[in-house]
Amino acid sequence: MDNLEEDLTCSVCYSLFSDPRVLPCSHTFCKTCLDSLLHVTTNYSIWRSLRLPLKCPNCRSVVELLPSGVDALPTNVSLRAIIEKYQRDREPQPPSCPEHHKQPLNMYCVQDRKLICGLCLTVGQHQGHPIDDLQVAFIREKQTPSLLLARLSEHRWAQVCELGEQLEQERARCEDLVRQERQEVNQFFQTLEIVLARKRQAYLEAVDKAGAEVAQAYDPLIHRVKELQEEQLDLVSLGSSVEDEDSPMIFLEKVHMFRERVEEFIKTPLPSVPKFSITPRAAQYLQQHWPAMTIGTLEEAPVPKVCCCARCGSTETETGRGQSGSWGKHLWRELQPTFVLLLGLLLLLAVLWLNPVGGPALGFSLLSRFSQLVHSLSSELTTSVWDMVVSAYTVVDVAVERWSSQLLSAGEKAFQQLAALVRTLTSH
Repeated sequence: MDNLEEDLTCSVCYSLFSDPRVLPCSHTFCKTCLDSLLHVTTNYSIWRSLRLPLKCPNCRSVVELLPSGVDALPTNVSLRAIIEKYQRDREPQPPSCPEHHKQPLNMYCVQDRKLICGLCLTVGQHQGHPIDDLQVAFIREKQTPSLLLARLSEHRWAQVCELGEQLEQERARCEDLVRQERQEVNQFFQTLEIVLARKRQAYLEAVDKAGAEVAQAYDPLIHRVKELQEEQLDLVSLGSSVEDEDSPMIFLEKVHMFRERVEEFIKTPLPSVPKFSITPRAAQYLQQHWPAMTIGTLEEAPVPKVCCCARCGSTETETGRGQSGSWGKHLWRELQPTFVLLLGLLLLLAVLWLNPVGGPALGFSLLSRFSQLVHSLSSELTTSVWDMVVSAYTVVDVAVERWSSQLLSAGEKAFQQLAALVRTLTSH
C-alpha cells in the first residue's frame, strides 16, 4: 500500500493527486499545481499571445496550451477513480511528524510530554530525551483526567464565582465614580460658563449704554444739520423765484423778506462737532484688571461703567500719569479766560474801594465796557466752560472708578493676610 501511495502522489506537491490532468507528454499533475506553474512561466515568457507555454516538471518539454489554460487539458479519469477507491479502502494511518515527512508519531517524549517520531529522537530536537511507549504512556496517564477533575472542587468553583461577583461590583462602583466625576466636571465648567456669560452680558450692557449716550449726543446735532440743509435749499429755491419775479412791488417785498431770512440763516450758529471717546477702553481695562482674577474670585471680577466722554486733543490715554498731565493742560487752557475775567472783576472792585469819590463814574464806564466784553465773549466762553465741565466730570468719574477698584483689591489682600495671621495664632 505504501508503494501504491507513492504512485498516486503528485511529484510537485507530494500529496495525493487532486483533479489530475494529463499533459501531451503523458505526465500527470494536480490541476492546482499546473495553474501555479503556468502562472510562473507566463510571467517570464515572450511567447505568442494566442498560446500559453508550460514546461513539464518531469521531462522539461514545453507544451503549448490554449488561451483557456489548464482547463483545456484532459482529466485522468482512471487515476482519479483509483485515488478515490484508495482513500475509501485504506486503513487510518497514524499522524505523521510535522517536521519529518511521512514519519509516524509512535513514541512519547516524557520530558516534553508530546508525541515524536524516530528522527525527532535521533537527530531532531528531542535527541537524548527520555521516551516511553505509547501504550505504556496511555495507561499511565489514563487516570490523570479524573485526578485533575477531583482538584476542581466545589470550593474552588465557589471562590471563582465569588471573585467574579466582586469584580462585577467593583467595576460598577468605579463606573459610578467615573459618572460622578463627569457630572462634577460638567457642573463646574457650566458654573464658570454662567459666570462668564453674566459678566460678558453686564459688560455688553455697559457698552450699549455708552452707545445710547453716543446716539443721544449726535442725533440732535445731525437732526439740526439736516434742518439747516433743508432751510438753505428752501432759501435757494426762494432766491430763484425772486429772480424770476417781474412785478417791481412784489419783487421788492420778496427781496426784503428774502434778505431777512438769509441774514437770519447766516447768523444762526452752526453746531460744533463734538469728539467723544469710550472710557475706559475694553482691551486696556480687561488686560489691566482681569489677568489677576482667579477662578475663586471670578464672581467678583470688575465690570466698568463705560461712558462716552469728550476727547482731549487728537490722541487719548485713559490710564496713567500721561492722562492726568494732558487733562491738566487742557483744563488750564479752558479755564484761562475765566481766570482773566475774574481777575478783571477783582481789579474793578479794588479801584472802587480805593477811590470812593470818582469811583462811581469810573466804575460805570468800566462796567459798560466790561459788559460789552462779556457780551462778545459769552457765547464762546459758555461753550468752552461747558466742554470743560463735561471733560472734568468724565475724568473724575474714571479716576473714582479706578481708585475704588484699587481700594477693593487692597482691602481683599489685607483681609486675606489678617485671616492667615489669625489662623497662625490659633494653631499655636
